[in-house]
Amino acid sequence: MTWLDENSHVRSIRAGAADLNGQARGKRVPVRFARKIEKDGMRFPLSVLNLDIWGEDVEDSPLVFEVGDPDGVLRPTERGYVPMPWLATPSALLPMWMYTEEGTPFDGDPRHALARVVDRFKARGWTPVVAFEMEFYLIDDSGKEIQQPKSPRSGKRRPGAEILSLRALDAFDNFFNDLYDACEAMDIETEAATSEVGLGQFEMNLVHVEDALKAADDAYLFKMLVRGLARKHDMAASFMAKPYEDYAGNGLHVHFSVLDEDGKNIFADGSFEGTEELRQAIAGCLRGIPDLALCFAPHDNSYERLVPESHAPTGICWAYENRTASIRVPGGSLAARRIEHRVAGGDVNPYLFLAAVLGSALTGIEDQMTPPPPISGNAYEQEMAQIPDTWELAIDRFEHSFLAERIFPRLLIDNLVMTKRQELLYLDELSDEEKLELYLDTV
Repeated sequence: MTWLDENSHVRSIRAGAADLNGQARGKRVPVRFARKIEKDGMRFPLSVLNLDIWGEDVEDSPLVFEVGDPDGVLRPTERGYVPMPWLATPSALLPMWMYTEEGTPFDGDPRHALARVVDRFKARGWTPVVAFEMEFYLIDDSGKEIQQPKSPRSGKRRPGAEILSLRALDAFDNFFNDLYDACEAMDIETEAATSEVGLGQFEMNLVHVEDALKAADDAYLFKMLVRGLARKHDMAASFMAKPYEDYAGNGLHVHFSVLDEDGKNIFADGSFEGTEELRQAIAGCLRGIPDLALCFAPHDNSYERLVPESHAPTGICWAYENRTASIRVPGGSLAARRIEHRVAGGDVNPYLFLAAVLGSALTGIEDQMTPPPPISGNAYEQEMAQIPDTWELAIDRFEHSFLAERIFPRLLIDNLVMTKRQELLYLDELSDEEKLELYLDTV
């Protein structure tokens, strides 16, 4: 019996894929057409995976008028159907990814970019084990200015941030109960939820999984779910990197280790320092930060988060158990040695982000790179190379990076650069209020 047979109450299907900005692009179809899409896929313009943040064509894109805006074929991913619990009418999402007319993976598809990196690990008999930490704000955007929402229990607004506060979580108990239930229904494995630094800011940890594509799918679907479910509860939810000027931004951290063919963690040897492969992977991640910053900070607002003393890293460094570093080796069991990449904001495309992290780590191992010594103390107070601090610099570095070409297809690099240059041009014309309106619900 198929998923649709078991869920006969579902009335409509959304079939679509993630574009370069992590936006879902697709079609809504009656459920009676679902079997045809499962079998034959769905024709879709290749250019649609390369739209700007407004959903507009990128000017001079070689995918549009130059070649007649041809179709590719969206085909279902291995994920299969997932329910959409934030909608009033029973509906399901069928995640797709893009292929050419000839049946080859489309180089402009961000999910295929991650699959390419995973295949490089598979060629060595290795499996990345990945977990995301997802930060977001719950927001009342019903007035002229955004603010923290009123507690559904007390009707009051929190007067200040409450780090790891149970009271703050309990104030939105109905929302989090619904969120956990929805994650279970969508097969997004979640762990702890915590109250964070900002007003109305929360974090939810996703479970470590031995499937990097599923981990990225989970992050992509989680963002969609949280935004939709918040609206169902008469709030907004935002993964925007810096929605409030005076409060911490939203990060999206990833933890990863790597298993060999025998299931052994290649980063662990029983010592505190870990293995040579651990240090090589760290060196690769450090090398990737300046070249791949566009994957970690893809929007104009992203760079407002990357400032000193703001709970976001600014220096390119690593450390054991130190949250001021951009690359951290967490404490805990020595057998579970792993890397935490702390640079990205919550506004990233999870597929491009994870491809950049895993690809740079693997390149460090392949090239036997050596990292600098780990730092100790406050990274903000030390002299070191800095993460690119402007969007324009990040675009330029990504366009001309040899490391980016080892990780991503050239078509994807060119498409992303064109997309971001168009956004950079038009965002200069917007006020701060208009930028907030653009990004709040979108990224």
